[in-house]
Amino acid sequence: MKIKIAVPSKGRISDPSIAILEKAGLKLEDPTNRKLFSKTSHENIEIMFIRAADIGAYVEDGVVDMGITGLDLITEADVKVEVLSDLNFGKTSLVIASLDDSNINSIDDISPDMTIATEFPNLTNNYLKSHNLDLKIHKLSGSTEIAPHIGVADLISDLTSTGETLKHNNLKIIDKILDSSIILITNKDSHLKKKELIDSVKNSINGVIKAADKKLLMMNLNKKNLSKIKNILPGMSGPTVSEVLAKEDTLAIQVIVNENQVFELVNELRNAGARDILVVSVERII
Repeated sequence: MKIKIAVPSKGRISDPSIAILEKAGLKLEDPTNRKLFSKTSHENIEIMFIRAADIGAYVEDGVVDMGITGLDLITEADVKVEVLSDLNFGKTSLVIASLDDSNINSIDDISPDMTIATEFPNLTNNYLKSHNLDLKIHKLSGSTEIAPHIGVADLISDLTSTGETLKHNNLKIIDKILDSSIILITNKDSHLKKKELIDSVKNSINGVIKAADKKLLMMNLNKKNLSKIKNILPGMSGPTVSEVLAKEDTLAIQVIVNENQVFELVNELRNAGARDILVVSVERII
């Protein structure tokens, strides 16, 4: 039983998508040469490079079994797929924006005679209908932020992660349509027929996500100082303690901690008597 996973062939989410698959143990045969297909280190799993906007349709139709793409693209295309995981990167928002010097400051200032430009006509239309608005929608394929400046539209709906590009183009956000991130999806029939392999991919990727901000601390400790260490270490489920064959009563301690805790913890541990402290990256937590 084999499966195909679609990943974006280019763009801002292509490299991170490949990176997360490789961290999950699916090494691509040639990740730099974006041919249509690439074999992986697993004999039954193959990668297919597709335009990000088309991945949802390919998964829905069963051309591929799984895919990595944006929630915004899936929602815009209105495809029927099963969402397996939020991959926790590529976070962005689809927003409504107007010119800084316009009188349009909120949804209440929008009137039916206005025009809105966007790459997401379906999401935008659904949003407008939910507010009982029927505007002319001008579909663009890029450079949406220029539309109000050249008289093409009064408003735009566009993706933004920080809002800085909109500010740079003298635009202000007046409302938000959708929060989006990169997701792992599957064809519903494929998931039923190939559940074991598809779930293995999902679980491995989830393990990478779970480990993203974690570190493994390893140290040696005189047994008499164990109670001090226990009070310091946060740990996911408490530290692992084992005896060391040494002249002194020595223990080996291992614990998973958040990366942002490491700096202070290492100093506290040293003061509590820990020695030979190692900080090790964690690839996956299953």
